[in-house]
Order: sequence, then C-alpha cells, then structure tokens
Amino acid sequence: MTRTIETTNDPSIDTFVSAVLGKKAGQIVILDVKNLTTFADTFIICSARSNRQATAIAEFVSTYLKKQGKKVLNIEGKKEGHWVLMDYGDVIIHIFFEPLRSFYDLEGLWVDARRIRTKALVEYEEKEGIYG
Repeated sequence: MTRTIETTNDPSIDTFVSAVLGKKAGQIVILDVKNLTTFADTFIICSARSNRQATAIAEFVSTYLKKQGKKVLNIEGKKEGHWVLMDYGDVIIHIFFEPLRSFYDLEGLWVDARRIRTKALVEYEEKEGIYG
C-alpha cells in the first residue's frame, strides 16, 4: 500500500519534533490520529539505539518542552528506557529502544492514521540525507 505523507505547517507539532531531535532520536514517524481516537490528536514515534538513549531523549524532551511552556501530563517507562510514553494531552510521544519498536509495531496498529511531516523533520531529513 502506498502511503501519502503530508507536510504540516503546525508550529506546535514542530516544537515536539524539535524536542525529540534534540537528542538524536531516529526513525521519527508522526501520525495524525485525531479522526481515529479521542485521547490524542498526534503520535510521535521515534527510536533510540539503547535504553540509556531512550531515557536521555525523554529527559531532554521534558526539559525542552517545559521551557516552551508545555507540561507533561504523564510519563511512563522512563526509568527502564525500553518504551517511554510521554503524554502531552493532544500529543503523545513514544520513544522506543529499537528492538521493542519493531515488536510492538505501533505504525502497523495505527495503519489508518495519516502520516505527516513538519518543517523540523524535513530539515533534519535533508541534512541527514534521509528521504521520507
């Protein structure tokens, strides 16, 4: 199935993407789930190369977004660093240690969600030579 990926100019989502990029999260996927569920509008899914990096990404995201006036409602899994879930209300960030991301396959579970890109993600992909 060919999936269309749309670029959004929503600066609030871009702020979250910039936060996960701050500690070099990889394989970032942004899913628009607002028409599929009532508990969130956007999922940001990313990977870490180790559980320590997953924890570091979560700590950085929390600090970065707090400076932007965005307070986390709940964080789960940060201590273990295998799957960190950060709930910001309309935006939920999933930070996975890579082998667990493949196992849980959130992208597969939310296959009907529209994939989106933001300015920060596009700039990062261009800089890194990634073609999303």
